[in-house]
Amino acid sequence: MWTVLRARWEQLRRHPEAGYSTETVLVTALLVVAALAVIAIVVAKVTDKANGITL
Repeated sequence: MWTVLRARWEQLRRHPEAGYSTETVLVTALLVVAALAVIAIVVAKVTDKANGITL
């Protein structure tokens, strides 16, 4: 296990931009989750207000 970790660390040191795409994917996924949460909250609030309207 330790040798695998050390080999991966050395590979990243030789190619520092190699992990950039993984970082970008992770940040993009977190932003998508945050956007979906905000949309869900807004939809819930709008639906609640719409249900409160008496005609």
